[in-house]
Amino acid sequence: MQTSSDRHEYPAHWEADVVLRDGGTARIRPITVDDAERLVGFYEQVSDESKYYRFFAPYPRLSAKDVHRFTHHDFVDRVGLAAAVGDDFIGTVRYDRIGAGGRPATGAEADEAEVAFLVQDAHQGRGVASALLEHIAAVARERGIRRFAAEVLPANTKMIKVFTDAGYRQKRSFEDGVVRLEFDLEPTDRSLAVQYAREQRAEARSVQRLLAPGAVAVIGTGRAPGGVGRSILDNIRDGGFTGRLYAVNGALPEGQKELDGVPAFRSVRDIDGPVDLAVVAVPAERVPEVVAECGEHDVQGLVVISAGYAESGPEGRERQRALVRQARSHGMRIIGPNSFGVINTSPEVRLNASLAPDMPRAGRIGLFAQSGAIGVALLSRLHRRGGGVTGVTGLSTFVSSGNRADVSGNDVLQYWYEDADTDVALMYLESIGNPRKFTRLARRTAAAKPLVVVQGARHGAGPRGHAVRATQLPHATVSALLRQAGVIRVDTITELVDAGLLLARQPLPAGPRVAILGNSESLGLLTYDACLAEGLRPHPPQDLTTAASAADFHAALSRALADDSSDAVVVTAIPSVGEGSDGDAALAEALRSAAAEQPTKPVLVVHVELGGLAEALSAATSTAPQPGASGPAPKTGGTRTGERADPRTGADEGAEADGKGTPGPVPPPEGAHPIPAYPAAERAVRALAQAVAYGQWRRDAADPGKVPEYEDIDERGAAALIKGLLARGQGLTLTTDATCELLAAYGVHVHRALPAPTPDAAAAAARALGYPVALKATAPHLRHRADLGGVRLDLADEEQLRRAYAELTGLFGSPEALRPVVQRMAPRGVDTVVRAVIDPAAGAVLSFGLAGAASQLLGDMAHRLIPVTDRDATSLVRSIRTAPLLFGWRGSAPVDTPALEELMLRVSRLVHDHPEVVAVTLEPVVVAPHGISVLGASVRLAPPPARDDQGPRTLPPTY
Repeated sequence: MQTSSDRHEYPAHWEADVVLRDGGTARIRPITVDDAERLVGFYEQVSDESKYYRFFAPYPRLSAKDVHRFTHHDFVDRVGLAAAVGDDFIGTVRYDRIGAGGRPATGAEADEAEVAFLVQDAHQGRGVASALLEHIAAVARERGIRRFAAEVLPANTKMIKVFTDAGYRQKRSFEDGVVRLEFDLEPTDRSLAVQYAREQRAEARSVQRLLAPGAVAVIGTGRAPGGVGRSILDNIRDGGFTGRLYAVNGALPEGQKELDGVPAFRSVRDIDGPVDLAVVAVPAERVPEVVAECGEHDVQGLVVISAGYAESGPEGRERQRALVRQARSHGMRIIGPNSFGVINTSPEVRLNASLAPDMPRAGRIGLFAQSGAIGVALLSRLHRRGGGVTGVTGLSTFVSSGNRADVSGNDVLQYWYEDADTDVALMYLESIGNPRKFTRLARRTAAAKPLVVVQGARHGAGPRGHAVRATQLPHATVSALLRQAGVIRVDTITELVDAGLLLARQPLPAGPRVAILGNSESLGLLTYDACLAEGLRPHPPQDLTTAASAADFHAALSRALADDSSDAVVVTAIPSVGEGSDGDAALAEALRSAAAEQPTKPVLVVHVELGGLAEALSAATSTAPQPGASGPAPKTGGTRTGERADPRTGADEGAEADGKGTPGPVPPPEGAHPIPAYPAAERAVRALAQAVAYGQWRRDAADPGKVPEYEDIDERGAAALIKGLLARGQGLTLTTDATCELLAAYGVHVHRALPAPTPDAAAAAARALGYPVALKATAPHLRHRADLGGVRLDLADEEQLRRAYAELTGLFGSPEALRPVVQRMAPRGVDTVVRAVIDPAAGAVLSFGLAGAASQLLGDMAHRLIPVTDRDATSLVRSIRTAPLLFGWRGSAPVDTPALEELMLRVSRLVHDHPEVVAVTLEPVVVAPHGISVLGASVRLAPPPARDDQGPRTLPPTY
């Protein structure tokens, strides 16, 4: 590496792994003097045409002077980056700072640079140049460069397209046969949209390569039945995988060509033909050798079942990091290690590369689990609840991420977003490695399809195998931010399944109005109470009496669905003595046919000890075998003759999956929705309430609002002030004067508070401010604690002020301990608090609540992600439980909430525009009937992070 004194230290934070357009990976890093030989080898692989486009003339080889120039950089005015796979370069980019007339320049005064690319022909079309442009632009901005210039031959249309598609503001000129492009490097809405779209396509493609391979090798398959590798091999074969399958075992006898009918090899390198996915089930110490062989054979991705990594301690964590580095060096992505496997039920794939012995039924639910054990439980519950019988609520894909060393929930969300086979996404998460990105992706996904999440390890550290960014926010706050992003957050895996089945089977409710009908008055009342507890608006239950027939249920449900005053219907049912399965089937058909007549409203059933009703409801659409299937059709819900359903789940306890050869179901009639059944009113209503809230979020998300522009904001002045303040130290809490000056640049004006170290000083301050005044103690133990008596209000003259001063010092001690200040009285109103903080995990968060006990003792605070829109600010004010105090509770005067909302929007803009502002607290903010008064404020600054979620695309680091 470069170490001479005239060069800056090697910028290790510029190194990054990226996913390319085709789903493969590459590493981007600075070029150094050690890369001379590597650069020459790279150049030799470039075609003469590409060389001509780069140098505008025939340029068959690099001279020694060229090599020196292209490998010696100061990392400020001259920077070169390379994209590498393994030890080989596949693309390079460099910039040279230029001044007037395009001459080389140094120093911050010159803020323009000339940029040039070169990509090997074999790797063109993979998005290498686009990724390099994102990273070199971020480097340039970090070094004070604001604009790039590039000269391109008109025939080099690919490179022109790289620049023009990037989304930056640019201008183009043509002179002397060369196209000159100039573009600003400040990110724009369009450039970020382009970046996120490329990120989504690349990461979705990388997951697709793992879930839809054309050829799979299981490495570590035992010669005898049993064992992890052999079980997975059997599961892939018996699940009907449509591609090529290979068994790999280094201990196979020489000459053995098959293992249970599957072609067998001693090494993946011996396989004659491509391998897209390798499932690795060998001891951890043998995995590096296997990964190396897979890399040599150009395997595209790995599912590592092997354990013994970060979950086992520090040594295992380092082994895990080395595994990811090794895989990425070959352009491969990893699911795992310590994974349970992956499943894809698509008829074109039928891949069960997991430890689940049976292939789940095909359906529309995507399932992601970080825990193998929880993944097994979820697969079982979805099957036993009849979720997959109709072909509507079975699984599309299942991913067990294990230690989440590489592929994470974020990557799978990218895949599900555009996956036409997935309508609902269910996720069990024990940690979120990049919450900022997860929130961004979740918001986009939830706008298209429901995303239901249950978080494990909520009250303690996550699993040892997961690398997690530390967060300073309580779990409740993180949950609120997820809900803001449209995530349906539930507390248990039972609720996860309950909500998932409803969302997969039924339309979203248009509102919270619920009709309740059934043959049990008591069960109807329980359902009514549950609706009220969940914030729904139920109509009084309609009791059909225990004598109600299936026809009575059909008529009542038809009327309820046709009633414009209801948005959803809950049907409660108890068994009729002696009817048995025939009665269950008749009732199920009656409910299904009534619901099919009005398919725009959701219908749920609460049943008690009805063994066959849950299955009959799912089967009411059709589960007949596809044409060409042999043998009888499976029993409804998978129930075997003579077995009862589990009353707790509404499905049979012994149900078996039909993955081994059982054909998929025929799709239900168009417009028909299988009706979910629940064994308890509370569970049904909770799932319905979650669907109601999500439906409202979807409607609101269609018009998310806007971030207002305020003409009086001085963004440049604030930036200059921040730069000058940070020059004094790495992180600091601003003085009162500096705080007021910075906030004033964004139109936030703080009432002056003058120090009063003596009674005479207090009197002088009051004369300067004008009576009436307040006298406050600002010592840390008394600040914002009016309940302790450290504040005296409405002091009308000097006599009252001096008397109050004597009282305070008599009660609490010397002025040095009290730190008293004098402040002009503000109009009476409601005391509130506004805070903004940069959390290392969640990003920038704006919080609001009432000042005092409401927020401190009861935790009654609401939160929104920054930047906050006008609609966000409006909902934020109304989200706290004590919000009625702002709107005229018990005859009090309503306060000026529009002024409060504007204040929060201005604070949001300050924090969003200047990442150096890491904390802002305004307390108290007195909201009067007309106007607001900010009586106290503090601001903390710190150097901004080198990269954030708006920076260039990058995979999580392995260090």
